[in-house]
Amino acid sequence: MNLPSETEPLADRAASAPRFMSVRQVAEYLDLHEKKVYALAADGLIPATKVTGKWLFPRDLVDQWLRETSHGGILTDRLIVAGSDDPLLYRAVMQLANEIQARALVSYATTGTQLGLALLARRRADVCAIHWGPAEESAQRHAAMIRVYPQHRDWTLLRAFHREQGLLVAPGRLAELDELLHGDDRWAMRQEGAGSQRFLRDTLARHRVDPSRLRVTARAYSEREAAALIAMDHADVAPGARPAAAEFGLEFVPIGWEAYDLVLTRGIYFRTLFQKLLDALRGAECQRWAQLLGGYDFRECGKVVETD
Repeated sequence: MNLPSETEPLADRAASAPRFMSVRQVAEYLDLHEKKVYALAADGLIPATKVTGKWLFPRDLVDQWLRETSHGGILTDRLIVAGSDDPLLYRAVMQLANEIQARALVSYATTGTQLGLALLARRRADVCAIHWGPAEESAQRHAAMIRVYPQHRDWTLLRAFHREQGLLVAPGRLAELDELLHGDDRWAMRQEGAGSQRFLRDTLARHRVDPSRLRVTARAYSEREAAALIAMDHADVAPGARPAAAEFGLEFVPIGWEAYDLVLTRGIYFRTLFQKLLDALRGAECQRWAQLLGGYDFRECGKVVETD
């Protein structure tokens, strides 16, 4: 098969290129070295799939990837936020979505911290919200999590706020931390990879409690789902932050504070939609909700966190 030359117009290249391209074909299509194409595919940075050990590149998705990664990007009218669940971030996203109406897509997928980072690495999300342990250890922990991904050199870590983390408890169930950890309450447990689950595991380790002895009766895939399960009497206790407890009228047993950060590529930081999201977080409406829910500290909101 004869491939198009470097001087052939891009539209003609697209017309003559096969629907699924090999490494050699996509290298010529993009005017890249084949080793660079292998590296992009291995890091998940270019749309590709392996069939019987051979890389194949869907031409349509490669074209879309080119548009999305161009300066400014064709999808500047889209902002996909993934990662950790938070009532205030949710309100900021919904406020922005209501403001811009159908002129752009703004959405929030509460996947948990680790899955959110994986989605960000594969360009399935634009921003990832993360939290992973006590505030005093967050700089080291968050940096270590990010460095797992080759893409981290192009990422920025931004402080959103600090949150008070602890246990969500059924209304009227007043108890001390030690009593809850050693009692027979029904637990709604978060999935592995969720920041609240990690905070709980650290707490159990400090108190020398075997996680397997907790009576788990429900599984929740976000903090708000955990709070809802307790409110519906499917569980008595769950890990989570104070704002989630306040939102559902639950009791709250504090354990400590955590840093709640946003990870994003540098190009996303300068997008108008992201700046509007930051403005919404800092705005009067979200600040009013922060006071109502409690458990927030905004003194470092918008601060760039060093990861090197």
